[in-house]
Amino acid sequence: MEQMRFESWADRQVREAMERGAFDYLPGAGRPLDLRDTSEDWWIRAKIKRENLEIALPGPLALRREVERIAEAVADARTETEVRERCDDLNARVREHYARPATGPALVVRLVDVDAEVARWRARRSVPPSD
Repeated sequence: MEQMRFESWADRQVREAMERGAFDYLPGAGRPLDLRDTSEDWWIRAKIKRENLEIALPGPLALRREVERIAEAVADARTETEVRERCDDLNARVREHYARPATGPALVVRLVDVDAEVARWRARRSVPPSD
């Protein structure tokens, strides 16, 4: 008895694309998947990073990113006052975000702990640079 083969429209599209070589040389081909990020929005984070879309982030997401990277943002500060000013500026923008009426889904953006950032900045500066 001969087996009948069923091929859906989607299966046919994939098979024909493979035959044309449409999947050859894709970015990341031959490398293992990076499965370290287990958050539910891993795919959007990966796309933002891969396509350098951070400049296009909407307000609250951009603020979140700034908060996450505050240590980098103050790393080149010359004085403690400058570190505090940068942190206070970011906190003011976070507060402004909360003062505006919500237009989309509510996103939590935490404030920067200014004293903790100053302490980290001081600790990094006390370590002599390595060659």
